[in-house]
Amino acid sequence: MPELVSKDLVIVGGGPAGLSAAIYARRSLLDAVTLEREALGGQTILTSEIDNYPGVPHTDGFTLSDAMRAQAEELGAHIVMDPVSSIGLDDKTGRFVVEAASARYDAASVILAAGARPRPAGFEGEERFAGHGVSYCATCDGMFYRDKQVFVVGGGNSAAEEALFLARIASKVTLIVRKDHLRAQTALVRELEENEKVELRLLTSIVSVEGDELPGKITLRDNATGATYVERFEEGSVGIFVLVGRIPETELVSGLVKLDGQGYALTDERMATWTPGLFVAGDARAKPLRQIVTAASDGAVAATSAAAYLGLPVEG
Repeated sequence: MPELVSKDLVIVGGGPAGLSAAIYARRSLLDAVTLEREALGGQTILTSEIDNYPGVPHTDGFTLSDAMRAQAEELGAHIVMDPVSSIGLDDKTGRFVVEAASARYDAASVILAAGARPRPAGFEGEERFAGHGVSYCATCDGMFYRDKQVFVVGGGNSAAEEALFLARIASKVTLIVRKDHLRAQTALVRELEENEKVELRLLTSIVSVEGDELPGKITLRDNATGATYVERFEEGSVGIFVLVGRIPETELVSGLVKLDGQGYALTDERMATWTPGLFVAGDARAKPLRQIVTAASDGAVAATSAAAYLGLPVEG
């Protein structure tokens, strides 16, 4: 077992919240490390168009994330690609023990900025065809369906945005909404209604997806009547994009923080949890708006709060 590496702060997650925390931690002269398991930028790098990040109009997720990474590293932030398996608290020392794949960290404070993962819709065949006709990211997989038909499952902002993105690629987009209304912002709903390539099916759910190697048969249910009907396609000619929300990545700290009914961490305005020295920033915490700009703000607040917790001077 590797020896413990002592740190002032361990930041778990390298998305906008984690990278922002890394920047502010460095500016507070904290001895910190940022650990990311997959790709710096997190879910942000999958976003093809970003128009609502102040000062950076008309960009994309990869470009914005790479700029954040470059800024953090230019300031001297230590960023390591290393998945974290556990976060514990040593009752004797009051310090945290963060277990990663290639190292163990003894930390005075921790910021969880691990974000959230896609939530499955739950229809039969979803898991079987995941990555083979069923996708959770239109900007990742949309190009596979150029001039083909796609179904988008969901009624929120993400589903609406992805449906509009897919309408630029696919021949037809059918938005499947289980309720009698969309939860998306009014402007997005208007765009959907005005787009001739988009069909809205309210009070509808996908029951099952079947096929040999790829989906070829989709069974849907009319939620108003309970009746089911089948639509058939040539295998490889149709895609299903599931966008019904996200599951917060809070399992690592589930015993150290309070969670709401959806599993999001409850924090105060300083990003602090009920465990002293443990902070949560970004999409993993309960808050009214999950956007890149709010994640970056969370990270800045969390890092300065960690510095204050450690008795170090902070930016005011």
